[in-house]
Amino acid sequence: MRTVTLIGKPGCHLCDIARDVIVRVCAETGASWEEKSIENDQELYRKYWEQIPVVLVDGAQHDFWRVDPQRLRKALES
Repeated sequence: MRTVTLIGKPGCHLCDIARDVIVRVCAETGASWEEKSIENDQELYRKYWEQIPVVLVDGAQHDFWRVDPQRLRKALES
């Protein structure tokens, strides 16, 4: 099973939009998803604070700032 990880922070409007896309695409493809906050992890903060929201697919960076649903769907179906 494929796993999508959303890395963001509370109060981030782009993170809210990305979450909506991820939820929809994961429901369509059967992938699981999880969310992590840069506020709870110093390593994630150091690595991604300028790029949030960041989307990982199976642990590899897939996208940041804006999530394209077609591109995410294609990545999950490959």
